[in-house]
Amino acid sequence: MDTARIAVVGAGVVGLSTAVCISKLVPQCSVTIISDKFTPDTTSDVAAGMLIPHTYPDTPIHTQKQWFRETFNHLFAIANSAEAGDAGVHLVSGWQIFQSTPTEELPFWADVVLGFRRMTEAELKKFPQYVFGQAFTTLKCECPAYLPWLEKRIKGSGGWMLTRRIDDLWELYPSFDIVVNCSGLGSRQLAGDAKIFPVRGQVLQVQAPWVEHFIRDGSGLTYIYPGTSHVTLGGTRQKGDWNLSPDAENSREILSRCCALEPSLHGACNIREKVGLRPYRPGVQLQTELLARDGRRLPVVHHYGHGSGGISVHWGTALEAARLVSECVHALRTPIPKSKL
Repeated sequence: MDTARIAVVGAGVVGLSTAVCISKLVPQCSVTIISDKFTPDTTSDVAAGMLIPHTYPDTPIHTQKQWFRETFNHLFAIANSAEAGDAGVHLVSGWQIFQSTPTEELPFWADVVLGFRRMTEAELKKFPQYVFGQAFTTLKCECPAYLPWLEKRIKGSGGWMLTRRIDDLWELYPSFDIVVNCSGLGSRQLAGDAKIFPVRGQVLQVQAPWVEHFIRDGSGLTYIYPGTSHVTLGGTRQKGDWNLSPDAENSREILSRCCALEPSLHGACNIREKVGLRPYRPGVQLQTELLARDGRRLPVVHHYGHGSGGISVHWGTALEAARLVSECVHALRTPIPKSKL
């Protein structure tokens, strides 16, 4: 086998970053991204893109921290380069606030973000209903810019994009030697995974250029994230809800909650509603499976189930997925010794 033909199914932030990492780490391979949706129509395009990790109950904390650190370092290098504007990556400072002191005052990611500290009493006066807070600087990765930036890198290294809906991974055999499944919620069907389900998220995108600091309720349900072209107000967390249409009552609640934290948002204008379905799972699925049917074999690397934390860990998990692909390629290139008769 001269060139390993690799198909990546899914073109959100997980699929595209995985394709870039494979191109960098796996020699003599061709990468094709196959998806029925590309930017700006992916779930990733709705995400606010703040690097504040979500915790996965089924994944060891040291692993989650490594994924977050690798992702932070990758995006921090972009933020400090001439590519920052094109890639939609920049630093943003702000506050995470709590109505009661959290049991874990120092989260596992505190030494990865910049300048993490406890908020002062003077700072907390801005939020009368809150008793404890954390101030820090993190990164914001805006997918409507970042995804095209990744696509450009994939095409630049000889990769292909194919718009097509896949209903069964076997459709890709024998055109491809290895399949990487980054289909998110599509894995309910493609991988038969009943553990993955949607968590509906509705956000508002508003014009409020005077808002320069992020504000996040410690529950993660209410947040104000300023970006380059708009401020994102959130949110909702509706488990098992597949509805992609904006809900007017959700929008009223979001605006009311955000205005309670930042009263100046009463003056926000050009309000747009966005909805995305987070692919939630108790832990990210990151493993190799060898599909077999009628004597045929198809190695599959599964890489999905990031829930609301995909952008915070995407580069770290993509590097791991690329290492798994590299192992599959090595196995395909290693001749099977003939048994001695």
